[in-house]
Amino acid sequence: MFNLTELIVAFFIALISSLLLTYPIKKLALKMGVMDVPNHRKIHTSVTPRLGGLSIYLGTVLGMLYIFPDHPQMSAITLGSLIVVVTGMIDDKYQIRPIIKLSGQLLAAVVLISDGIIIEKITLPVFGVIELGYFSIPLTILWIVGVTNAINLIDGLDGLAAGVSTIAISSILVMAIIDYRLIVVYICVSLIGSNLGFLFHNFHPAKIYMGDTGSLFLGYSVAVISMLGLFKNIALFSFIIPIIVLGVPILDTLFAIVRRMVNKEPIMMPDKKHVHYQLLAAGFSHRTTVLILYGFSVLFGGLAILFSLATNLTVSYLVMFALLILIHIFAEIVGIVGKGKKPVTKMLWKLLAKEKTYQREKDVEQKP
Repeated sequence: MFNLTELIVAFFIALISSLLLTYPIKKLALKMGVMDVPNHRKIHTSVTPRLGGLSIYLGTVLGMLYIFPDHPQMSAITLGSLIVVVTGMIDDKYQIRPIIKLSGQLLAAVVLISDGIIIEKITLPVFGVIELGYFSIPLTILWIVGVTNAINLIDGLDGLAAGVSTIAISSILVMAIIDYRLIVVYICVSLIGSNLGFLFHNFHPAKIYMGDTGSLFLGYSVAVISMLGLFKNIALFSFIIPIIVLGVPILDTLFAIVRRMVNKEPIMMPDKKHVHYQLLAAGFSHRTTVLILYGFSVLFGGLAILFSLATNLTVSYLVMFALLILIHIFAEIVGIVGKGKKPVTKMLWKLLAKEKTYQREKDVEQKP
């Protein structure tokens, strides 16, 4: 059984620890010169400390130490997280080459796989459960590295990566409770608390950034908890549930790859065409852009939960239809479809504008 009191205490230990530890970590970043300097690809205009992800990591560790879950693969999970955090810290300080950063992620993946944390099977309608066999290991590596980098790439605005990750982890938490995945519940609670504590410092205008220390740790953590929980779900289309949960970072990453391939640009080359930049270019403020992407994350998370609960194909197909509409809107925003035309998106913006005008007029009428 879940011990609710223990979970609440662990949540607040993680939250308060992350909140308070960010202060000395900010001073440490200043002393070590771990700073994020503005350039042509970045939105911020002032030099800002990085390394904030260390407080997310330490807050999560302290929350987990309180619960101290008894799980045979906890040592491998902990070692893998330490590897990606150290890799992130080195990158935050020295801006290491992508291949070296990738090597750290691969090493963490190898640690997990060697201890049996592998995507072994997926569930499909008609076919049922499909054992992956020899494809298990490459798929597991692809998932860990892919999700880790997806969170890393979405970390472009104040509070964006921390907020999107929190929403995704909260969705996984709901499904883990329903499916009674005890270890996943424990990790999720600690991660959510630690993220929220850090968001106090990181929401716009940010006083500190999580850096690669935080984004790599969060990406790794989400990849791990999805393997421990979502991929073990026996619902229809279970293989797609973790992809839906991470809809915002995964779609942004996939569309970036497609965009660069179409434009014959290096896939690893950074640019200012990610979804958050497109929303800023459309005239939304920094904070509004982040909140819009939070909204997308909530919708993806909600659809994932509905998908996991679906007991027949009709419900699954209805959710899939809603998902396709959401993906199309997302694709319009980043300019992947319609040659720059955005009919659905523009219609939504007009409806929102009309609603705002109506509400404003209603408020005026109600004034004495």
